[in-house]
Amino acid sequence: MKSLIRLRMSSHDAHYGGNLVDGARILQLFGDVATELLIMNDGDEGLFRAYDNVEFLAPVYAGDYIEATGEIISFGTTSRKMVFEAKKIIVPRPDVNDSACDILKEPIVVCRASGTCVVSKEKQRKNQEVDCNGKANCNCCHMWRRGYEGK
Repeated sequence: MKSLIRLRMSSHDAHYGGNLVDGARILQLFGDVATELLIMNDGDEGLFRAYDNVEFLAPVYAGDYIEATGEIISFGTTSRKMVFEAKKIIVPRPDVNDSACDILKEPIVVCRASGTCVVSKEKQRKNQEVDCNGKANCNCCHMWRRGYEGK
């Protein structure tokens, strides 16, 4: 299960000199991606419990278009392990004119992260398909999770 958000960083997102965007803004996008994934999977927004890894790999500036993606990679009873990536896909070109932009031939990865979200059992409203190893989208022995309950 995957999610994607694409948006332009505005001058309001620029927090530092030279129109540099705060890395926390990228983590906010990852939070929105995680929320969408939880809604798609569980029918509930859930909560972000913790990041276990965050790597800021390239600067982001006002005017950059960022594509943030995420994927649930494993399930627990209430936990959802996710990985995230943010790429710069369009950059402004003020050297050409004040409204020029270029689509990058090769997107630039600006941030990667992984973390865990939780949805309490009583708030889970959708069935899941989970295999014995906690991997998503498997059709093995957990028939009860798909509504068969011994039928």
